Amino acid sequence: MRPTAPPRRRPPRARRAAPLLSRLGALALITVVVGLLPWLSGRDPALSLLRARSAEQEPTPEALDAIRDELGLSDGPLVLLGSWFGGLLRGDLGTSWVSNTPVLPSVLSAAGVSLFVMGAALCVALPLAALLCAPTLVHGARGTLRPGGSGSGAAAAALTALPEFLTAILLMLALSVWLGWLPPYGWNGPDNLVLPAIALGVPTGGLLGRLVDDALPAVFAERWVGLWTASGCTPGRIAAAALRRATPALVPQLGLVAVGLTGGAVAVETIFTVPGIGRTALGAAESQDLPLLQSSVLTLVLLAALGGMLAQAAHRRLLGPGLRDAALSLAPPPTAPAGPLRRAVPAVCAAVLLTVTAWGLTRDALTVTVADRLQPPSWAHPLGTDAVGRDILARLGHGALSTVGVAALVCVASLVIALVVGFWPALATGASEAASALPPVIAGILVVAVMGPGTLGASVAIALVSWPPLAAHAASLVQQTRAAGYLSGQRAIGAGRRWILWHHVLPSVTGPVARHAVLRLPGTALALASLGFLGLGAQPPSAEWGLSLSESLVYVERAPLAALAPTAMLLLLAAFAVSLSTLPARALTRGRTP
Repeated sequence: MRPTAPPRRRPPRARRAAPLLSRLGALALITVVVGLLPWLSGRDPALSLLRARSAEQEPTPEALDAIRDELGLSDGPLVLLGSWFGGLLRGDLGTSWVSNTPVLPSVLSAAGVSLFVMGAALCVALPLAALLCAPTLVHGARGTLRPGGSGSGAAAAALTALPEFLTAILLMLALSVWLGWLPPYGWNGPDNLVLPAIALGVPTGGLLGRLVDDALPAVFAERWVGLWTASGCTPGRIAAAALRRATPALVPQLGLVAVGLTGGAVAVETIFTVPGIGRTALGAAESQDLPLLQSSVLTLVLLAALGGMLAQAAHRRLLGPGLRDAALSLAPPPTAPAGPLRRAVPAVCAAVLLTVTAWGLTRDALTVTVADRLQPPSWAHPLGTDAVGRDILARLGHGALSTVGVAALVCVASLVIALVVGFWPALATGASEAASALPPVIAGILVVAVMGPGTLGASVAIALVSWPPLAAHAASLVQQTRAAGYLSGQRAIGAGRRWILWHHVLPSVTGPVARHAVLRLPGTALALASLGFLGLGAQPPSAEWGLSLSESLVYVERAPLAALAPTAMLLLLAAFAVSLSTLPARALTRGRTP
């Protein structure tokens, strides 16, 4: 019997080249798509530019032909895109179609503002993250850490689940509108930096703190901690070593977090009118200013690629030469059983959401009664009315369908994409990094430019950027399953690759990734609400919660309940996500193990 040949492995140089080629391919694809946006949308770029330059001017054929001749639009999209690429190689990003000024200074200025805001947000996030993981670090170094952790994970998850646009609105209402401590908008001095930095830094600090807090219990459960403690090492030295041990596995995620701050600040920059790169891209998309939009999105994608490469280089540096070709992973941390209170929180949140939704669905959400506009709560309208006299309770009920229902469909689409990509993780590295660095708002800008604003465009945008975490989870499970010993036995007895795929690999991967997708449902709904708030998602007269919040924010001083009601529903949704994410895995699966 002839010996079985060992499986062929790609050389290390080829393994390193695949992610680089993937990043370059994703960068080129996104740039080409942005360049073709005016033609993909089916709208006349000349007409959009005429309206952006002068809303009063009549769109006569002569005026439109003059714009086409001026900008070279009559030559077609491919010629225009080729000339832009040629200028890019020379360091020339072109001239704005609207303001007729060079694009490069505007992009550099906007990117500098965004990076400055990102630095200020990190100054808020890092101390907050240290504060959140400090109890776990102290108790673990002293040997007093309980199986369930220090309890700070729930607080970190709560801060992480709070979306930036909602944090920004709450800060503006509390510190600017009601207390008058800080300016609500503008970019005139240090005071204008405080609210954007806090709005971005609080969720980021919660995420960083949660990543470290989740990794530390597994580190302190390793045998070396007990040996060091028995040999008389101080708690400070053990804590420093534990951080050093946990850092390599977290560096890739921390790099994407830092890059995501640059592009994820679009909603915050829009709310506080900060002239950053995200707000610049949003304005360029609205006015069909193609050179400025191309350069803004290209800047975001380049930052994503640079951040991913720096994070990977730091990851390999921290691992050292002996472990560069091996995956450094931490064992699952010990978890405590979920108590009655922890089990009750998601049930209470779900009960309130379902009650309000069911009650609101029995009422009329579309009838406009101008005479009843901005009315306080009454028997006829338990939560009052909005700016055009529609019942707020009815808007909440009907808005749940368009917010949570659409989010469920998006999660299903993301799950399918993740399962496909999970089998080819190296080839999808660039697309994954680009999607991670393009927040839903930027993806919404691109998709809406093609499909127009609406629920469908917002759903496609969220699906395009929500699959990378699920794909990373699927890729990890695929790698673990393929390396399992029992599969080697299956191959030895003659099982084919396709049979193993359908009967072993897919069943082992689909279940955990599907549960992961379900846990991301509330976050997806919040992302849809953020697009609705910015006018990129559902359009009037839809009752979608983000759109309802945007419409009522102008009248918050006269009728605060009109804005606070959708805000409360979004906060309940975030609390539901937090309570689910902090439950042990066995509580979510009824204790069943594969």
